[in-house]
Parts: sequence; C-alpha cells; structure tokens
Amino acid sequence: MARHERGSKRPSGDERQDAILITAETLLGRRSLGEISVEDLARGAGISRPSFYSYFASKEEVVIALLTRVIDEVEQALSTLPTEPASATGDPWRRSISVFVDVFTRHKAVAATAMAARLHNAEIQALWAASMELWVNYTARAITAERNRGTAPEGIPARDLAIALNLMNERVLSAVFAEEQPAINPSSVTDVLVSVWTLSIYGAQPEATAHATARPREHSPAVIDN
Repeated sequence: MARHERGSKRPSGDERQDAILITAETLLGRRSLGEISVEDLARGAGISRPSFYSYFASKEEVVIALLTRVIDEVEQALSTLPTEPASATGDPWRRSISVFVDVFTRHKAVAATAMAARLHNAEIQALWAASMELWVNYTARAITAERNRGTAPEGIPARDLAIALNLMNERVLSAVFAEEQPAINPSSVTDVLVSVWTLSIYGAQPEATAHATARPREHSPAVIDN
C-alpha cells in the first residue's frame, strides 16, 4: 500500500479489512492456507502484523469472512430466481445450477479452501451446513412444486432427493476446484450437473423401470440353442 501524503485520507478500518480479504483470496489462488502466514496477509494489506489482529483473530477467521461473502453472493443471485420452475423462462434448473457453478468458479480458491478446512474447523463447517440447508430447502420446494403440477413424478421424498443432488454438486465442484483425478472438465461441469438433476427429477421412477425390465420383450429376437 502506498504511503499517504500528509493531509491525504487515511484508509478506514473497512478498507483495511477489505485489503486483507483481497490479499487472502489472491494468495489462496497460488498457495494453500497452511503455506500462508499472518505476516503475508498483513504485508499484502499494507498493515503491520499486530494491526491484522484488530480485524481478524486468525487465518481461519479470514476464510470464514471470505466464504460468507461468497455464500451471500450465491444467495443474492438465487433470490432473483422464481421459487417454482414452472414460472421461470428458459431452463430453470440450468439457471439455478449455473448460479452455484459460476459464483464458486469465480471464487474457486475460497471454495476449495473452505471445503477442505470445514473438515477440521467447526465454525466453517457450521457456516457451510447452514448454507447447504438453505439450498436444500430451495431445491426441495422446487421439486415439490413440479410434482404438484404433474410435471415431475412422485418417488424419492423431495427433501432426500434435494440433499443428494446438492451433495453431488458439492463433491463434483470440490474435485474440479482441487484439480483432482478423476474430475469433470470445468467446461462441461454445468452440462453434466444439469443432465443428472433433470433425469433425477423428471426421469422414470425406479419402480417403473423395474417393472419394465421384468416384462417380457415382445419383439426380442429368438434365442437359438446350439
């Protein structure tokens, strides 16, 4: 941060806090959280190490603040979408899934760090779990609305299906952001997720599939015994 000339406006507390968050997200794009020190964050924000602790108690608290911003961005985007797919134009499931993919891809370093850190940080886990609950409820309401209007068949309880689909999204995106193998190509991930969601919500019920399989095939070719 450049030195301020006498009489110039000093950065406010909010500006310094933002500088720490910007620095953290930039560094997380290059290194893991464990490889980043408080000194790195303070230096990047143009403040001293003791000053850092005026804003955050730890590096993990910085991650919580970054994740909160990302989640808020997702929820703000979702709030603009209709609750019921029937009232939306175009492909409503693609629009809602794209919100998650697009926002988390823009902040993939934060997403990857938070997904890993939540396994051993109770606060990050609680924040992630609360957000997942909101996304599951949003999905369950939409599935129920489609079933009520006769577009989607009954089957797995809507909440259970919503949980499974959202957990799938989480795991798929986690693998993509961490560059694991195997992982879906980032350019295809939205298409793949939309296909799975659509088949799961509107496809044939397991019972119907089982009955169809059990029925003899009328036009099967004859089997010739040797």
